[in-house]
Amino acid sequence: MILCKGRYYPVFEPLNAIELMSAIENLLQVMVDLRDPENGCPWDIRQTSQTIAGHTLDETHELVDAIERDDTENIKEELGDLLFNIVFHSRVAEEKGQFDFADVAQGITDKMLRRHPHVFGEGRNQNWSDEVLAEQWQAIKKKEKAAKASNGISDDASSNSAMYRARELQKEAAQLGFDWPDINPVFAKLEEELEELKQAFQSGDKDAISDELGDVLFVCVNLARHARVNAEMSLRGTNRKFQRRFAYVQEQMAAAGIVMDQRQLEQMEIFWQDAKTHVD
Repeated sequence: MILCKGRYYPVFEPLNAIELMSAIENLLQVMVDLRDPENGCPWDIRQTSQTIAGHTLDETHELVDAIERDDTENIKEELGDLLFNIVFHSRVAEEKGQFDFADVAQGITDKMLRRHPHVFGEGRNQNWSDEVLAEQWQAIKKKEKAAKASNGISDDASSNSAMYRARELQKEAAQLGFDWPDINPVFAKLEEELEELKQAFQSGDKDAISDELGDVLFVCVNLARHARVNAEMSLRGTNRKFQRRFAYVQEQMAAAGIVMDQRQLEQMEIFWQDAKTHVD
């Protein structure tokens, strides 16, 4: 067991608490020094949570990229960058008297203890399926937010990822019974939205095109949700696949002595089709 703010929590692996606390304290002190009004870094002093939010999102993407590449050293580095961003946001809030890093750490600890009764509760059960665990998680989450919840869909648009927000909106609507019973009507809806997008393109109305394109993307996220696939990760996978296959096209064009140019689109398409059989 480990003692934290008067509470004991189970520890499943031995921890070098002294080294751990020293590393965290050093990082927190670095942040204090960087934000020192007199002797700190001018750039860091000027920042707010709003101005560094984009950096936080970038670091998250870089971490996911390192994980996908299974680059252990880079994963460690990107985790550090992301942790630094968390410390940065926490320090900004602490200076405003809102909360500090300890509150953040304690808050997530308490949440994990609440949401894992099958581990920390009296009725421990290690044999539940992922589906049962997901249902339990959502039930506890819903109970926690009951005091804030309204009878409709939440108006929290704070997520930086529109794709993530679309999925959350759809999940909330589904919990209120507004959802298709299976995936077939979602395909039909996609065809409908694609037809409307074509009409918008024919009209040349940029606002209409943007609106209809958003509808198509929203339905695609819905397809992913019904298929129990993460749309964001699917798109990241496609990005990597495109990168590999386009690199193949470039290599073939260079080997043939052909300059990459719009006028050579037909030849590039031939190499692209070839890439689909040679590059995963």
